[in-house]
Amino acid sequence: MRTIRSVLWIGSGEGLAKSGVTEAPELDITWVRSLEEAAGLPAVRFEGVLFEVEEDPKELEIERALSMLERFASREIVLLALPSRFEHTSEAILSLGIGAILILNDDSKGHGLVNEINATLDSIADQKSKRPKTCLTTPLAPGSASSPAPSPPTDPSRRVPNLSEAPDADVPAANASCMISKSEPMQTVLDLVELAASSPSTVLVTGETGVGKEVIARQLHARGCRDEEPFLAINCAAFPEHLLESELFGHTRGAFTGADRSKPGLFEAAGRGTLFLDEIAETSLTLQSKLLRVLQEREVRAVGAMQSRPIHCRIVAATNRVLSDEVRLGTFREDLFYRLNVFPIGIPPLRERRPDILPLARGFLTRHGPREGKLDCHFSLATCHLLEAYAWPGNVRELENEVLRMLMLTPSGQLITPRRLSPKLTDILEPIAAGARPEETLRQALDRIECWLLRRALTNNDGRKALTARKLGLTREGLYKKLKRLGID
Repeated sequence: MRTIRSVLWIGSGEGLAKSGVTEAPELDITWVRSLEEAAGLPAVRFEGVLFEVEEDPKELEIERALSMLERFASREIVLLALPSRFEHTSEAILSLGIGAILILNDDSKGHGLVNEINATLDSIADQKSKRPKTCLTTPLAPGSASSPAPSPPTDPSRRVPNLSEAPDADVPAANASCMISKSEPMQTVLDLVELAASSPSTVLVTGETGVGKEVIARQLHARGCRDEEPFLAINCAAFPEHLLESELFGHTRGAFTGADRSKPGLFEAAGRGTLFLDEIAETSLTLQSKLLRVLQEREVRAVGAMQSRPIHCRIVAATNRVLSDEVRLGTFREDLFYRLNVFPIGIPPLRERRPDILPLARGFLTRHGPREGKLDCHFSLATCHLLEAYAWPGNVRELENEVLRMLMLTPSGQLITPRRLSPKLTDILEPIAAGARPEETLRQALDRIECWLLRRALTNNDGRKALTARKLGLTREGLYKKLKRLGID
């Protein structure tokens, strides 16, 4: 698979709009209208600069352009010229330091032009120590009747931020005390948080691993009348049963071996604040019965103590399991489930709230960039598209880890291009790199992509069709029908 190239296109947009190269996943195109606008961009290294010439350039203009563009790419500068407007001697232009010239003629658009651009940039890179290659001809038709002519971007300011894009003004830094959300499902969740924030009732937060259940718990605490009181959190799956009981309820001196002094539990230590019980479904049935009594009587008895003490904290519990199913399986007490499920809040997975992906990613960039010593790094347009297209099975936690990985691979102040992404995000580019071929219908193009995905799944599962069907969410019969229809042996 060809490496994704980050390319700067400078020009009015006439050639860009008619070329179709913005749809090619192997080219990450950033467009600006003029050299003056390019001069305002941060000093990001591109793997190529495509300079669209509107009229016959003078040598002084070329020299000026080269001096301005050197900070973006060293010699990987390609002049795009329309034959009706370009009469200058090619050798004279090339001798000034331009890497190559592409004459844009009638039939050049789409994948053919993408291949020419890639081949030209490859050739320049291979011949840096030699004389630049001579004039190349490749198609592109301004006003060709046979090709659709989408309108070029009319406002360059809408494209320039892909290079120097600061986080949206309304997107705060991602941290535990703020909630980044633009999607409708998460707005519904935040509405529930507002309703429950000032109530003393127990809240049960549910959702897949990594969706941000503790963030919601902190929002409940911060938006209510307890925001000046402590917020304490404990992962119930991280402790053996006897230690968890001691952590929650406290213990007296001599209650067990090693208890050399009395210690209050988290229920007491939380005071009038909030106690967050994460992974509540991981507790044993014995401990569940003790938690039930705490919720009913609003008092705790420390391990080894004779007397109970009242508690005043608000309890928020969370789990990634479906507790009603656990009740049916007998692994969770039904009476405790009803005590916890007073005000349930379900957090949707990240794949169901895609408008939140980029604000969250930019928030993580803002949060972790200074700590990693990577200031002024920003996502390219193609990177944004790939981030939004991925399913994120690990949800927000996986997205945060991906942003951290990209920061580690990207120098400070540089553009984060798709080559910095994990292979799991860029694999999909392989079957769609060429897009729909001119002779293909949409159905044929989708069949080709589906064929690639099925072949890869079979290879990853050692050809075992039953296992492949299960992992793809298909019945075995459904998989056999697809294989037969697509002609896959």
